Parts: sequence; C-alpha cells; structure tokens
Amino acid sequence: MPKLIVSIDGVVIKEVHLAKERTTLGRRPYNDVVIDNLAVSGEHAAVQVTEGEVVLEDLDSTNGTFVNGKAIRRQALQHGDTIEVGKYKIQFLHDAEGDRSRPLMAAAPVAMSSTERTSGHELAGTIRVLSGAAAGRELPLTKVVTTVGKPGVAVAAITRRQQAFVVAHVEGEAHPLLNGTAIGNEPVPLHHGDLIELAGTQMQFFHT
Repeated sequence: MPKLIVSIDGVVIKEVHLAKERTTLGRRPYNDVVIDNLAVSGEHAAVQVTEGEVVLEDLDSTNGTFVNGKAIRRQALQHGDTIEVGKYKIQFLHDAEGDRSRPLMAAAPVAMSSTERTSGHELAGTIRVLSGAAAGRELPLTKVVTTVGKPGVAVAAITRRQQAFVVAHVEGEAHPLLNGTAIGNEPVPLHHGDLIELAGTQMQFFHT
C-alpha cells in the first residue's frame, strides 16, 4: 500500500497509509493529514489514488506544493519522491513488495503513533499516561519515533538516539512541558521519571 512519511527537521512525526481514494493535506483539523504550520494553507494539497497511479494535486495553496524541489500543480508520484509543504517534508513510498508496515496505533484523548521498528537489543523506554481518559495506559518506546498528543491541537515526538531519548515539539501553539518547563524549538533529552505535559494530559517517561 502506498504511504506518506511526514517529517520536520529530520524527525519523522507520522506515517500515513493511503488507504482512501483521496487524502487531503492542510492546516485545518478536518484534513486527513493535519500540518499545523502557518506556511500551510487550510486545504493545501490532495493525493488521489487510482488504479496503478498516485497523483498529488496542489489545491491553490498560498505558498505552493513542491516535489523534489520543483513547484507543481498536479503530478504523478514515483516511489521515493519528496513532497515539501511549508517546513514539512513528506516522502512518498510505494514499494508493493517491501511494504509490510503496520498502521499507526491511536488512543483517545492521547493519540500515539510509532514508525521504524528497532532491533531487539536497542535502548527502550515507556510512556505512561497519568491523567485523562487514557490514564494508566502505557506505550513501550520500542521504535525509533513515537508521536504523542492530539493531532491538529498539540503533538510532540519522542525519538530514540543511540543511548538516549529526546522529546521535541512538533505542532500546536502550546509547547509541551517537561518537568513544568516549556520545551523550546530544539529536542530535549529525557531522563528516567521525567514528567511530560501536553494539551492538558500528563505523562511520565521511564527507561526499561
């Protein structure tokens, strides 16, 4: 199944499987792929999946849609193409033989997703939700990137880097709080027992 890998500043934040005939991208929360950035239009672009072809179309966006560095209005996508929307880079993958990825997991009110499975002996950690309807839920951080938060409202990414985990702000006006202090624009290292607060939901990080 074709899919989109969305990243910003080199950090993968979400993986979207193109299971529908038409998938929209934009800043408004009703889009299939919500990109909360002022450079992105409310309804920015759409991906149309037809038999044997995947076509990207710019929806008269203010700042344009780019594929491999070139502005496009409508273009068929090829495996490995890089789409640029605002500050976000979106890689298109359509390797039917090798695509064995699983869909992202999600829970309300805290949506959690992971991409890129790690090997069995890598450093691992866990996020435990402390408040809200999902209180008590635990998410093992066994993959390279895990996103937490409410898409379209506030999202943070937790990334495994060799022997450490870092947390970074991804989207939303309110930045996550780490032990009561707002995270800036750069990734911040996580330590065992750290408290993260995002969109009113409290979580705790543990090494495992």
